[in-house]
Formats: sequence, structure tokens, C-alpha cells
Amino acid sequence: MVAGGFVLTVNDAVLKWLTADYPVGEIMFLRGVFAFVPIVFFVWRSGGMAALRIRSLRAQGVRAGAAVCSAFLFVTALGLMPLADAIAITFAGPLFITALAPSFLGEQVGWRRWTAVVVGFAGILIMTRPGGETLRWAALVPLGATFAGSTRDLITRRITTTESTPAIMWFTTLAVTLGGLVTAPFGWRMPSAMDLGLCAIAGCLLGGAHYLLIEAFRFAEAALVAPFKYFSIIWAALIGFLVWGDLPDHWMIAGSALVVGSGLYILHRERHH
Repeated sequence: MVAGGFVLTVNDAVLKWLTADYPVGEIMFLRGVFAFVPIVFFVWRSGGMAALRIRSLRAQGVRAGAAVCSAFLFVTALGLMPLADAIAITFAGPLFITALAPSFLGEQVGWRRWTAVVVGFAGILIMTRPGGETLRWAALVPLGATFAGSTRDLITRRITTTESTPAIMWFTTLAVTLGGLVTAPFGWRMPSAMDLGLCAIAGCLLGGAHYLLIEAFRFAEAALVAPFKYFSIIWAALIGFLVWGDLPDHWMIAGSALVVGSGLYILHRERHH
């Protein structure tokens, strides 16, 4: 999970660099094409085409749709705000997962976890600062990406018992790639050789990161491995400062502390539930 989070954060940094010159849909498409490079390798290592067998087309389709929405919104967010800020808001994931768990997984959520959800969303309000002069509507974009991503993760937890990791990655990556392709009529530009290389790097990083993350959830309980994803904020803050000179302000730090604290408490309660 730690390695997957680091690789994914580097991928996000590459995407943020590209958003300055290219449409979101084009970035999604080019990254998706190159993401198939590591995916093909994982398919080969897992036994070839047999590893791509899909047993639940409906669940895979819903997961893929959620992934398309999440990817589009998050890449858009990277172009609107600092890297660390965008990633910090995605830490609301456990809050959404807890709130949606009764409907998706039939899990019972006690008052302690519901309280943590409320506190966590208070942290989100601090980060977005609604009603103030510095209202940041842009923060709603990664929040929407987080909701879609949480839906994707909940479905992942349900289907990893029947679907192989390569099948999940292949189907979802294909959907995201095609989702980017349909935006071509709205204005694409020919990428330079350097930027095409960056897309290749991003695609390979994405494929490798998602393999690591899916395998982490396969071999250990979510409550055990999920807290380690919070290391991503360290990588994001470091990369954001070194590349763009960005530093989170005190509102973002305070809000992030509440969101991370709430997420960790929720995961702690899930381990002892």
C-alpha cells in the first residue's frame, strides 16, 4: 500500500504537469493506452487470456463507470489546485465508504463511526471554506472524484473474491481510455515527443500502482492496509513543493488533520467491529 501510494502520487504529479497544456480527456486516453503495457505483463504472468475472464459483467461495468468519473474529475482537479490539496481532499474516501457501506455491503455502522464521519466532513468544510471570501469551488471537484472513487473501492471489495486482479485492471483501464477518447471532438492537440513520453511514464506508473493497491486489498483486510495510504500526503507535499513551490495553507492542514484523524478512527473501529 505504501509503495502503491508513492507510485500513484508520482503519476498524479506527471498528470498535473500535463494539464497545463492538454485537455483532460486526451490525457486520460494517452495515459490509458500506455497503462496497458504493465497490464499486459500482469496478464501474462497470471496465465494469459484466461486471467481476463469476467464472472460479473454488471459489477465490473459499474466499477468501470465509477472509475471513469473519478479519473475525469481528479485529473481536472489537478489542473485547478496544488497537488497536496487535491490529494488531501481525496482522503475523505473512508468517510464516503463508511456512509455507503450499509447500502453497498449491508454492514452495520455504529454511532462512533457515524460521529467520525461527521467530524471528517467538518474537516472537508474547513478545507473548502464555504461562505468565505476565499471560497474554493475547485475543491468540490476532487470531492466528487473521491465519492466516485469510494464507490469504485466498495465494488472492488465485493468482486475481488470472484474476479482476478488483471481482469479488474483490464476492464476498468479500457473504460477509462475509451472515456477519454470520446472527448476527441472537443479539441485535442498533438503532443510533443517529451509529453508523449510523460504520458507513457504516467500510464506505466498507473498500471503498476493499481496492481499494488488491488493486491494489498486482496491479501490483507482493508482496515489493516488502508491507513498506510495516508503516506501519500507526505509524497504529495514534497513533490508539490519541489516542482511547483506549493505549500498547504493552515486551513488545508487543519482540515486534513480532521479528515485523516477521522479516517484512521473509522479504520480502527472496523478492525474491532
